[in-house]
Amino acid sequence: MPGKDNSSEVVQPFLMGCGTKEPKITQLCLAAIQRLMSHEVVSEAAAGNIINMLWQLMENGLEELKLLQTVLVLLTTNTVVHDEVLSKAIVLCFRLHFTKDNITNNTAAATVRQVVTVVFERMVAEDERFKGMAEQPPAIQGNSNRRSVSTLRPSAKDAYMLFQDLCQLVNADAPYWLVGMTEMTRTFGLELLESVLNDFPGVFLQHQEFSFLLKERVCPLVIKLFSPNIKFRQGSGSGSSASPAPVEKPYFPICMRLLRVVSVLIKHFYSLLVTECEIFLSLLVKFLDGEKPQWLRAVAVESVHRLCVQPHLLRSFCQSYDMKQHSTKVFRDIVNALGSFIQSLFIVPSVGSVSSTNTPAGLSLSGGSGSGAQASAQSGVGVVGTGGGLTTQAAFEYRGTWIPLMTVSVQGSAKATYLEMLDKVEPPSIPEGYAMSVAFSALLDLVRGITSMIERELAKEEEAVARGGPEPIEAQQVWEEMVNACWCGLLAALSLLLDASTDETATENILKAELTMASLCGRLGLVTPRDAFITAICKASLPPHYALTALYSNAANLSNKTYSIQGQNVQIISPSSESHQHVVAMGQPLTSQPQGTVVLTAKNIQCMRTLLNLAHCHGAVLGTSWQLVLATLQHLVWILGLKPGVGGGLKPGRAVEGPSTVLTTAVMTDLPVISNILSRLFESSQYLDDVSLHHLINALCSLSMEAMEMAYGTNKEPSLFAVAKLLETGLVNMDRIEILWRPLTAHLLEVCQHPNARMREWGAEAITSLIKAGLAYKHDPPLSQNQRLHLLLLNPLKELSNVLHADIRQKQLECVLQVLQSQGDSLGPGWPLVLGVIGAIRNDQGESLIRTAFQCLQLVVTDFLPTMPCTCLQIVVDVAGSFGLQNQELNISLTSIGLLWNISDYFFQRAEIITEELEKEEAILLQQACDKGETLNRPFHPAPPFDCLWLCLYAKLGELCVDPRPAVRKSAGQTMFSTIAAHGTLLQQPTWHIVVWKVLFHLLNCVRKSSTTADKEKIESGGGNILIHHSRDTAEKQWAETWVLTLAGVARIFNTRKYLLQQLGDFFKAWEVLLDHIQSAALSKNNEVSLAALKSFQEILQLVTPVKDSDKPDTLGAMDIPPVLMEPLTAPGPGRPLPRSDSLAERLAQRYSTQPQLPPPGEEQDDSALWWSAWSTWYRTGTECTRPPSGGGDKLAFVPSQPFLTALIQIFPALYQHIATGFSMDDLRKLGIILHGAVSVPISSDASPFILPSYTEAVLTSLQEAVLTALDVLQKAICVGPETLQVMYPAIFEQLLQFVEFSCKPPQYGKMETKHVANAKYNQIQLFAPAEWVALNYVPFAERSLEVVVDLYQKTACHKAVIAEKVLQNIIKTLRVPLGLKYACPAESTWKLAVSSLLKVLSIGLPVARQQASSGKFDTMWPKLAHAFEDFLFTKSTPPDNLSIQEFQKNEAIDVEVVQLISTEILPYANFIPKEFVGQIMAMLNKGSIHSQSSSFTEAEIDIRMREEFSKVCFETLLQFSFSNKVSTPQEGYISRMALAVLLQRAQEVLHRYVEDERLSGRCPLPRQQVTEIIFVLKAVSTLMDSLKKTQPENVDGNTWAQVIALYPTLVECITCSSAEVSSALKEALGPFKDLMQPPVSKVQNGES
Repeated sequence: MPGKDNSSEVVQPFLMGCGTKEPKITQLCLAAIQRLMSHEVVSEAAAGNIINMLWQLMENGLEELKLLQTVLVLLTTNTVVHDEVLSKAIVLCFRLHFTKDNITNNTAAATVRQVVTVVFERMVAEDERFKGMAEQPPAIQGNSNRRSVSTLRPSAKDAYMLFQDLCQLVNADAPYWLVGMTEMTRTFGLELLESVLNDFPGVFLQHQEFSFLLKERVCPLVIKLFSPNIKFRQGSGSGSSASPAPVEKPYFPICMRLLRVVSVLIKHFYSLLVTECEIFLSLLVKFLDGEKPQWLRAVAVESVHRLCVQPHLLRSFCQSYDMKQHSTKVFRDIVNALGSFIQSLFIVPSVGSVSSTNTPAGLSLSGGSGSGAQASAQSGVGVVGTGGGLTTQAAFEYRGTWIPLMTVSVQGSAKATYLEMLDKVEPPSIPEGYAMSVAFSALLDLVRGITSMIERELAKEEEAVARGGPEPIEAQQVWEEMVNACWCGLLAALSLLLDASTDETATENILKAELTMASLCGRLGLVTPRDAFITAICKASLPPHYALTALYSNAANLSNKTYSIQGQNVQIISPSSESHQHVVAMGQPLTSQPQGTVVLTAKNIQCMRTLLNLAHCHGAVLGTSWQLVLATLQHLVWILGLKPGVGGGLKPGRAVEGPSTVLTTAVMTDLPVISNILSRLFESSQYLDDVSLHHLINALCSLSMEAMEMAYGTNKEPSLFAVAKLLETGLVNMDRIEILWRPLTAHLLEVCQHPNARMREWGAEAITSLIKAGLAYKHDPPLSQNQRLHLLLLNPLKELSNVLHADIRQKQLECVLQVLQSQGDSLGPGWPLVLGVIGAIRNDQGESLIRTAFQCLQLVVTDFLPTMPCTCLQIVVDVAGSFGLQNQELNISLTSIGLLWNISDYFFQRAEIITEELEKEEAILLQQACDKGETLNRPFHPAPPFDCLWLCLYAKLGELCVDPRPAVRKSAGQTMFSTIAAHGTLLQQPTWHIVVWKVLFHLLNCVRKSSTTADKEKIESGGGNILIHHSRDTAEKQWAETWVLTLAGVARIFNTRKYLLQQLGDFFKAWEVLLDHIQSAALSKNNEVSLAALKSFQEILQLVTPVKDSDKPDTLGAMDIPPVLMEPLTAPGPGRPLPRSDSLAERLAQRYSTQPQLPPPGEEQDDSALWWSAWSTWYRTGTECTRPPSGGGDKLAFVPSQPFLTALIQIFPALYQHIATGFSMDDLRKLGIILHGAVSVPISSDASPFILPSYTEAVLTSLQEAVLTALDVLQKAICVGPETLQVMYPAIFEQLLQFVEFSCKPPQYGKMETKHVANAKYNQIQLFAPAEWVALNYVPFAERSLEVVVDLYQKTACHKAVIAEKVLQNIIKTLRVPLGLKYACPAESTWKLAVSSLLKVLSIGLPVARQQASSGKFDTMWPKLAHAFEDFLFTKSTPPDNLSIQEFQKNEAIDVEVVQLISTEILPYANFIPKEFVGQIMAMLNKGSIHSQSSSFTEAEIDIRMREEFSKVCFETLLQFSFSNKVSTPQEGYISRMALAVLLQRAQEVLHRYVEDERLSGRCPLPRQQVTEIIFVLKAVSTLMDSLKKTQPENVDGNTWAQVIALYPTLVECITCSSAEVSSALKEALGPFKDLMQPPVSKVQNGES
């Protein structure tokens, strides 16, 4: 083959062949040339020649198709054609395009297109070749339009020239390079431009020259060509006066092609043509305007769709325009235009008001539906009801405008219809719904594109950040700007479409778009748009006009802002109530706004599912809009009638609950699915991050708050959705419960306080379920190691205690019970909380609550004490105590006291373990307190912790001991003293100090106070049929029982724990306090209390029996007390001196001042102080209680009872044993006062039958026995005691003698009038009449006392003290009273006993008196004795009339005994006895010997009543002592003489009187009595005569003889008496006188006499 160089020669022949213009030859030549070309053997020159030849052919119009083919082959097979040659070839093709032949035209057009492509492809290839080589810098740009192209390589230059000329041609200017063009169409030019731009974007982007062309030529051209479209408005005809020049009409082919060019420009050269694109886009937006022709809007919308499928492009717009400061917000405008466009399609302009369409498109759409719409809604239901005939075509319908929906393109690609109609010259007619369908697709693609792009980039960025890269801020800003720019428009359009949609798929797509937008906004943190989209979905879920505040308040800030978009207002559309929906459910509205029922359509349900989907899949980004979502769901759930079940899941409610809920079968099948999704939604909350979870919880809480608000004041069933879901959320998030526990439970606690019972109940259900689940959940780390969480979980349980509603507390306690049963062993640090809940009972809570709580407590005490921390034991005690104190249920109070006993038992058994644990704890607390610089604050602090536990127990029991209910007090008291007795040994010694002072004495004080202030009103029989015994029928009596128990208990403790207590520093003080309590109780006006007090007194007196020092066991040693204590008192014990207050020491010193040596060290001395303290208490008590009441006639005065006084006196002997050594006269005097007082107390007549023996029996009362015993004890003690004690004898005598006096003169008790027993009305019926007081029968007592006196005197007559204190005189003085009264004594036995006693005493006392005669100690006694004899022997009282003769004789015998005593014990010792006394005795005997009885007796009795025997004895005694031979002293003789004188004088008187009487009486016999007397005198005279004869003459005084002789005449006078007896006696009397008959002797002899 020839080389390229020779190609010209080769080609030449063929060219010539063509020149022949012969068709056949031409065809052959052309074919040959083509063959050559295809073998690439054509040189540049040859190519030029070929082109020239083709041009000629063209001009001649030959072989046009072949020409085109040849040109094409030439240009495609090689690259030799350049510059002018090339331009000529191209022009040739253009020329052929405009021939008359259609086929040629079309072929030419295709060829042109191909050629243009080839030119550019060459350039691309050329660039490839030179790619690696360094480029020369381009020259500086010139200013001319025709830029210097010298810098371009050949192919590039061709391409440049070609493109430049295309622009010129389209602009209708002459081309620079394509010389020879004849004609050209714009449409073709635009198509060519478009194809170049579309196919070779790289060329323009890489070469500045081309870029320049783009900027300087293409864009202005496009803008210019657009102008007719811009200016044109539909309906403004050319004739209108408004436009002076006729406006060129938009031309479809050009317009459409321009839009295609613009699309390409924007797509590829956006980065170069930023400003230009801004203009293009703005134009594009304008073309969507409603005033533009339909076809124009259709093509424009297709163009917009093309943009919408390119998210990256949209992003660039946003960056370049929207984000720049002064630039148009292009992206926003596009979206808004699309929205307005869609809105405008629904508006059918009314025919008459064309001009009105300039109103902003949005306004006519906004603002609720008019009445027309409502009317259609009303009829609409009917339409649906007959709904067979509904069209199924997908469409939109809004306010009567119906727009069908077509499938325009596959999702994500913008396949245009009208932009492709390149062959149409006339604008096509656009089918109804096409524009809407494209716009709808555009919208969806826009959303899809943007969201998927941003989400992809977000994911990448998150990965990068996760790997530790920086966070790209700019990207974030761009995304936010994009969303901010487009969301309003999108939302407006989507809401409208959603409302208008009648097709499920379309609805689904719209909802999906709204959902993805919401989610994206959420992810980007754009709250307002997110909420707006969510609000839209929410509103669509609910029935139209459903007043849901959450949505409206949220939407308010959206819909009230009308977003203005370049003069167009887009408003967010409220859903209208359209009739074209299929109703699937009817139900009750939850709000109060729409009355009656509301309907749900299928679309509502569809939206609801979207909402669920949103919440389920995008919960993490919902944030605060959870509120909207949940509020909406709540209302839907309500309308559908779903009610919460166990665990918070929702189940379709029973028909009963919502009678107005009507569900179609369609929705019935959906319900389980919905409720399932609902549950899953909250289950999926476990996948949310913490912040989102908080948002969810907060939303549920505020939702619940609203439900609570609504439930106030209505009895309507409340919405429990929120509460149920809070529970569900809590349950699924157990693993991180800590972060949501507080807000969750805080809210539920509020719910629990709601007045609506159903609401409350669910609140409690939720909170208790959560607590139980929380405790049962296997946390990591387990609760046992996570104390904080444990307490956190239990805390709400405690908080529930503040709720006042009983049903809530019931739930709370049931929960506690369940928790105890399931987790009781592992509560650990939660115990204080649980116990706090159990213990939070109050009296106003009613029985059942308290009972439940108490069950819990019983469970705790029986099962869980060992498992709880020991520090909680104190709380258990407090709680048990509080159950004791509640007053709703007595049995619980009593049982809880039993529990306290069980608890104490537990303490006792596990003492060591508890002590150890508490001490560890204590050490920690102390450390903490030290660190803070505080003191440890716990009750009973300095005591060891274990002891404190006991003290708390005792303190609690102490509180119960003063409970208002007697049964509780009794039980608590018994328990308390039992525990102290049983377990007190565990306490440390110092703790006892607290027990004594803070527990026992405190309790005693309280009880004393309550008892003394208790009400004395009678309590009517206790509730129901309980009868109250009369001894307990007033509060006072019931308190008395408590006081008794308490005092006894304390005394017992003092008794049993004496050694322990004595080692306390202030035992003495405690003892005094105890005694004070005993005293105040003893003096209480309640017999029961006072008696018991004395029993306690007795008990504490038995504390220590005194032991002699020698055989005292080493008690201290036995008690494990360090022996140091045994040292003398001066040495203090370990760390603490023994208590010896000064005053005590002084008192002791005084007491023992009589004793030279100190008492032995140690106990005894301490004890004596105690005993003396006891003695003074006893004395005070005695003084107080025996002091008679002041005030006279007060019948209600309090008089102590006999048993009390008896007990009081019985205490003395025991007490005396301890104080005997120091018992002084002073003390004895005190004792005497009390004994006397006690005996003087009368008895109330209603008690007398029980105490007094019947009056006739002579028996002592126990009190009197006790008094005598007391004195007996004393007397025995004195007897064996030292000499010093014996000074007390007289005092004892004195005391006894006082008692003896009672026999005749009963003691007075104050000014009280006592009655004698016989007159006291013992009135059994009037139990409550004021008692009368009865004096006791004191005779037996006085007589016994007298016997004691005699015994004692027999023992002690010789004691110095007895002599010195004139005891005998006192005895005589005392006995003189009964002796004198004789028959007048209250009891006959008294004077008899008095006589015999006197005789006994005198038999012992007189010898003593004689011995001591010289000392004068007895001088005063004699007259007393004389009087006593006188009073007795010649008593003024007459014997009772009924006295029998035997009795009288017995009594006479007693008189005789007395005379015999005188004759044996007194008269023989006359010389030791004062003269006057002897004289008195003689006179007395004289009086006795000559009887002158009163004349009151009847004759018959005279015999006996004359005490002949007595007289005789008197006389004999007189005589006996008149002539005693043993005259040893003048004193004795004196006695005899005196006796005789008296006797003779007496005889003389009697005889004289007799004679007188005899004479006066005449024939009448004299009274027997007088006769007897005279006989007696006569006998006495004869006896005297005998005696005188026997006596030594020197012993008889002369005077005596004289007196005897002087009797004789008188005797003789009596001879005349008529009585035979007198006569015989006289005879005997006169007989002896013969011995006196002697002759008289001279005076001298007898002078010496």
